[in-house]
Amino acid sequence: MKRSLQLLRPVQQFKDRPICGSCRKELRRAASTQAAAIAEDPSQELESNSSFNLPPPSEQDATRFDPLKSTRYREKKKQALPSSRYQYRSPRFDRGPLAPHRPPPLTDPASRQFVPGPFSQSRLESTYHSTIAADYMAMTYQHRPPGFKPPEKGPRLRAWEGDNPYFANRKLRGPRGGDVLRLLRKPITFRNIPMIERLTVHTYCRDVIRSGSAVLHVAGMVLQEITGQRVITHKSKHPEQGFGLQKGIPIAATVDLKGEAMYHFMDKLVNVVMPRIKDWRGVRATTGDNSGNLTFGFEPDVTGTFPEVENNYDAYPPKMIPGLHITIHTTARADKDARLLLEAFGIPFYGKVVD
Repeated sequence: MKRSLQLLRPVQQFKDRPICGSCRKELRRAASTQAAAIAEDPSQELESNSSFNLPPPSEQDATRFDPLKSTRYREKKKQALPSSRYQYRSPRFDRGPLAPHRPPPLTDPASRQFVPGPFSQSRLESTYHSTIAADYMAMTYQHRPPGFKPPEKGPRLRAWEGDNPYFANRKLRGPRGGDVLRLLRKPITFRNIPMIERLTVHTYCRDVIRSGSAVLHVAGMVLQEITGQRVITHKSKHPEQGFGLQKGIPIAATVDLKGEAMYHFMDKLVNVVMPRIKDWRGVRATTGDNSGNLTFGFEPDVTGTFPEVENNYDAYPPKMIPGLHITIHTTARADKDARLLLEAFGIPFYGKVVD
């Protein structure tokens, strides 16, 4: 107890001691005084061991430096450069988990598909992670009390029934009517909230047959202008004599958007282009491929409402501005889940909903 009081006594004495004015000045930051000193003498801003104070290289070193001559000497003596980890080239294809050489992940700079970034997060993407994802789980929530057992579903595939000997050991049949089996829809949890995977902008130039390739050039320029990505052209695979179409003629253009560019285009589409369409009811509720991918189209006059085209409208012939087909690929397993996601983003739907 006495030892603890002895240790506390100096601290109490220090607390009771008044701080003098000179000590207070020393505790302040001296930024203003340093700035004033640098303003009087700018040379104080430079470091003492700066590279500006070093002497220039001598004339002998300058004349001796010849990288081309040293390269020829190495080639003549067959002395290659030392191996470096930057000379590694990843394999082009993934041969499977048992292959001795596998490509690195996409986040590795040594990967062939490595893309640096993202360097910024768009407003629509941040809205999805902060608001839309949580609201989606609330809208699709199904309360199941303890002890609840869902009803058993029938088999998806039908067996071959009958006395025919050819029915034995045959594979199960699909559903009636020739319908394709839909993807199994799992319950929505925080692990599989649907999100937009990629976005495809496509245009088909039918006037290429009679007007030449200038129509496709203008369509590619418009598509590249509104998406900010390089356009991929597609050639006709089969000839059509009725339309005068020959095989191998470039007739369409496509752009695939992912990541930051996808969200920027989606934000521009929902907040700028769609509200300016006159007498537009929205996207048909029957669109979709039963796998969570929705497609809708725009007329050429709607393409002219994009800000990039509208600001420089005179650069494109009005009759050559193309229409667009926009396909939104989502991670949803059903069209109703993808439709609910796009409604949260701001895309309107109309008509009878058929799920």
